[in-house]
Amino acid sequence: MATTLVRPRPTTPGTPAAPATPDGAARRAPSLRHLGPNWYASVMGTAIIANAGATLPYQLPGQRVVCQVFWALAATALAVLLTARAGHWLHHRDQARAHLLDPAVAPFYGCLSMALLAVGGGTLIVGKDLIGVPAAIAVDTVLFTAGTAIGLLAAAAVPYLMVVRHKVEAHQATPVWLLPVVAPMVSAALGPLLIPHLPAGQAREAMLLGCYAMFGLSLLATLLLLPLIFGRLIVSGPLPLALTPTLFLVLGPLGQSTTAVNSLADMAPESIAGAYSGAFAAFAVVYGVPVMGFALLWLALAAAMLLRAAREGMGFAMTWWALTFPVGTCVTGAAGLARHTGLTAFSWLAAALFLALVTAWLLAAANTLRGLATGRLLAAPR
Repeated sequence: MATTLVRPRPTTPGTPAAPATPDGAARRAPSLRHLGPNWYASVMGTAIIANAGATLPYQLPGQRVVCQVFWALAATALAVLLTARAGHWLHHRDQARAHLLDPAVAPFYGCLSMALLAVGGGTLIVGKDLIGVPAAIAVDTVLFTAGTAIGLLAAAAVPYLMVVRHKVEAHQATPVWLLPVVAPMVSAALGPLLIPHLPAGQAREAMLLGCYAMFGLSLLATLLLLPLIFGRLIVSGPLPLALTPTLFLVLGPLGQSTTAVNSLADMAPESIAGAYSGAFAAFAVVYGVPVMGFALLWLALAAAMLLRAAREGMGFAMTWWALTFPVGTCVTGAAGLARHTGLTAFSWLAAALFLALVTAWLLAAANTLRGLATGRLLAAPR
């Protein structure tokens, strides 16, 4: 999610070079030329604080109001970014096409889907307090539909481009490759919010099983990519300093899948026959506990690598937003396990991870605002 990621130089034969600026393009919204899809990560990272904070097992006075503020901030940022990205495509189509043909940038198109889904889910979780339930249902329906459609398209189109158009080598594998395939998992985790508002019977069952299908789609695709990513680390060593925070992206499919199975288990009794609903409740724990264990192992590894990079002089880049949304999914995953197991340990884990999430958000947001104020984050490549 670094600014450098959206303006990379070619590293292998066949990787498209940054296109020359057409005559007059620099005069048309020049600040938007290098605004890549990675910026949607800031919306995701902001929305997850609202969503996770409102569903924590522990609630403090005023906590829900703070979550409402974060939801409103995420919704505003989404509207601004959608407008800015539309201007990017309108005035800088050459750069936008180059992004799609760049293996370092194309995976970030999954962030658009997840930003829409995160804000839509937050609308039903906390936004309804401000705009009312009917409006919240309408907003989430639109954002969930658009986000799911874009996510499914990205999950198919980006791997296709990587196979037939991008020229990549094993040493180029990074956790960024997970972004397009994890988007359907976000749909699987947030789709259950709409189930109570659907007609009983076929509609609810279709939504429930459709979310499970997206859960399987994303999970199996993730299992295909994770060995490539871990193998690259073992064989080629640590990632470049600016990319080190992207190691936390691996937590995304782990935490989000745990959140999904627990959220779907909550809705199963009113969506499908009793025998299946009981099985889904058992699956939420049988699947979620081992996956959360692996997530904590990866969190320890990623944190150690992050400390190493910090000691070696890692500066701020937009990759810092990778420290927010993936950690937030582990918060919601741990909270879901706390509901279904009754273990206080999972409640404590959710609270501890939420504190880490808020800390990471403060660091990323402060440095992003500073970079925007100085113009560094939207500057042309050096």
